[in-house]
Amino acid sequence: MMKPIIAIDGPAAAGKGTLARRLASTLGLPYLDTGLLYRAVGRRVLDTGGDPADPATAEDAARSLRPEDLDRSDLRGPQADAAAASVASIPNVRAALLAFQRDFAAGNGAVLDGRDIGTVIFPDASAKLFVTASLTERARRRWLELRAKDVDTDIATVEEDMRQRDAKDADRSAAPLREAHDAYRLDTSEMDAETAFQSALVFVRSRIGGV
Repeated sequence: MMKPIIAIDGPAAAGKGTLARRLASTLGLPYLDTGLLYRAVGRRVLDTGGDPADPATAEDAARSLRPEDLDRSDLRGPQADAAAASVASIPNVRAALLAFQRDFAAGNGAVLDGRDIGTVIFPDASAKLFVTASLTERARRRWLELRAKDVDTDIATVEEDMRQRDAKDADRSAAPLREAHDAYRLDTSEMDAETAFQSALVFVRSRIGGV
């Protein structure tokens, strides 16, 4: 029997990563944060002094991506966010990473989170969630995360960077951030992690049964 594929999409800092990891653990499925793929590609471009918005440079970085690149400690923060948004808007980068994502879930199923999992990567996923929250709340969460890592920034800057990232994600021609028509919308603005998880788990189990 085919193992289920759970697609979790949504904007930055909505809580989808935390939710996806916990669902994967509870359901006994592999987990992939697909956003790390684009962050790692962006970092590879920056390492060479290149421009993440340059299609040829970004595509080369995507095609040479190695699994260990996902373990880098510098894949979070404003610079990494901006680089990821730039490379993610390039169609050939997304095409280069498409097979990686589909191969990851082949056979064993998976929980994947990103921005186009339920619309492009796995349009026939067993269950789809669209996890979101208000911009103000998402910026607050990201600011706290950065502060915990001793990143010196202010919350207004974080919110503006996030606003720009949201716009770029929604407006890009290649796989823009969209809520799948059959996704369960989960607004976590006023939810704690436990409440969000329980709500998501009930929905997922309603779609896949007692996995």
